[in-house]
Amino acid sequence: MSEQLSKNFKKSEFKCNDGSNVPDDLMDNLKDLVDNLQIIRDTIDKPIRIISGYRSPKYNRKIDGARRSQHLKAKAADIVIRGMSPVEVHRAVLRLIKESKIKKGGVGLYKYFVHYDVRGFNARWRGKGVKDYKP
Repeated sequence: MSEQLSKNFKKSEFKCNDGSNVPDDLMDNLKDLVDNLQIIRDTIDKPIRIISGYRSPKYNRKIDGARRSQHLKAKAADIVIRGMSPVEVHRAVLRLIKESKIKKGGVGLYKYFVHYDVRGFNARWRGKGVKDYKP
């Protein structure tokens, strides 16, 4: 598969932070994720930085990630968008899901980033230290 996965996303952006590549058998999952991230990117019209994409099982254990994390399946990305707070990104992602423009999935709000995944059903949470707000 080519390095370029969509107009604005490359395979290398989703590499595990331990340096391991997305396994070939998970590339369909990654493509699904990228297709949805591209819609977010096109709608917001700002670059999206992937701070965590695929996670190898070893790396996920090392960082004490969720045992069944969608990152392990290459179905999740933790994202930041310059010029937008995590709350603003969170609201935008929720709106696009509600409008059926992107796939239902997990959306987690953290202090410095937003988690989005394409699990196919809605899941919502806030990370530690995130104050309550109305999405």
